[in-house]
Amino acid sequence: MKSVRLRVLSALVAVTALGFAAKFYPGPGRWWVNDWGPASVAYEVFFMLLAFLVVPRRGAITPIAVGVCAATCLLEFAQLCHPAWLEPFRSTLLGGALLGTSFSWWDLPAYPIGCLAGWLLLRWLLPMPEARLAETRDEPPPA
Repeated sequence: MKSVRLRVLSALVAVTALGFAAKFYPGPGRWWVNDWGPASVAYEVFFMLLAFLVVPRRGAITPIAVGVCAATCLLEFAQLCHPAWLEPFRSTLLGGALLGTSFSWWDLPAYPIGCLAGWLLLRWLLPMPEARLAETRDEPPPA
């Protein structure tokens, strides 16, 4: 299990770097890369990897994907409200990255796409259990 956590932690670092690189990308298509595409997908994958570090079980991957997608969709709609007590936090880099600053319908399709990417990444990072691996090879499971 330690090697799985290390792989997930390594992926978390890489996805965080990718997310911030996308958020501050200055080139062509900047509006899409910064605000919708890779930045939003990385956001979802980041939270999935973080949740998986707390509950590192193969059976938790799908519930994590559904939960992260639901939570981030709720956070997106929460951006329609701007209570005065929350604005100072939202105006910081960390607050803007975690909570967002303004509602956008364009963000909503990115959330299930990002959760699907996170689901696929976690399935890829986790080794297949020995019994299932033996089934794919038509061999008896190890004793």
